Amino acid sequence: MTLPSMGVEEELLLISASGMPMPQSKAVAADAVDIDVDIDVELELTRAQVEINTPVCTTSAELLGHLQRLRSTLAAAAAEEGGRLCAIAAPPTGAAEQLVTNKPRYREMAARYGLLAREQAVCGCHVHIDVPDKEAAIRVSNHLRPWMPTLLALTANSAVYLRADTGFSSWRSIMWRRWPCSGPPPYFESAEHYDALVAMLLESDSIMDERMVYWDIRPSTHLPTVEIRVSDVPLTIEETTLLATLIRALVMTALADGGLGPKLEPEVLRAAYWLAARDGLEADGFDVLHARPIPMTQAVDSLVDHVGPALESLGETERVDETVRRIISEGNGAAKQRRAFREGADIIALTEVKP
Repeated sequence: MTLPSMGVEEELLLISASGMPMPQSKAVAADAVDIDVDIDVELELTRAQVEINTPVCTTSAELLGHLQRLRSTLAAAAAEEGGRLCAIAAPPTGAAEQLVTNKPRYREMAARYGLLAREQAVCGCHVHIDVPDKEAAIRVSNHLRPWMPTLLALTANSAVYLRADTGFSSWRSIMWRRWPCSGPPPYFESAEHYDALVAMLLESDSIMDERMVYWDIRPSTHLPTVEIRVSDVPLTIEETTLLATLIRALVMTALADGGLGPKLEPEVLRAAYWLAARDGLEADGFDVLHARPIPMTQAVDSLVDHVGPALESLGETERVDETVRRIISEGNGAAKQRRAFREGADIIALTEVKP
């Protein structure tokens, strides 16, 4: 079985000394490069966000090491600007509207999409997995669709937004679904089918360019990879590594199958997404393959079983089992946020990345 390479992009939030989102991404990115010339850091839509990109990795241990280095460097850079770096998927304090980054594309997005763009200081995690070609990416997308709600529930990390318990584990995913091309991708018959639908979206003027295809699974526009974008940025690098490892195993399982993947009733998938965003791991989800409720912890077990042979090939079975059991026992980022909020604890301190 081929072992595809992987890479991860993490969006992280800058918080000022006063506890508000800090619009200093440009200065923090420059400081990060001064600390580590090899760091790959990007500016995001709002000035309170920064993104780190790992190199291409072939093992989970390698990925974990890069995430530790990149997060630590960026945290040190944030401290140089008098701020803090937080691994949290929505601002726990401050105002909904944020300053948009001064780049031509982002200025155009703000002009076209108004408050939708200016209220988009939410942080996700994107996992890239190497695939042979675009046709393979489309097949993989079809195969991965049933498992996206489970991955979302496992990594949800945005329960508190602007000093309020939202009632959702992943408020980021609820906010993100407001974009015209977002959420679960359609079922595609071929790469030509995908291209035709994207062309229609462009012609309709609902999206500016192909980079605004924000489906949770998509062929990369600039790399020979399939990109999975369903997750909140996880609280810890161990959770991010687990996410990437499970996605890598899902891609391997899909490629080994070779078929186009299962067709799903769209409303069943929509319900599963909504339940995962609301409840995370703490209640029933929805088994989209059989259209029935299922405890979300059982859905996680089903996912791990589904990719079991791939995890064995990667030598990751034990690491995945241990990390999954720990998250189920201790809670994901959302559960920890909600506990801290109810106890009056400092959520920024809970999610802060240390240099």
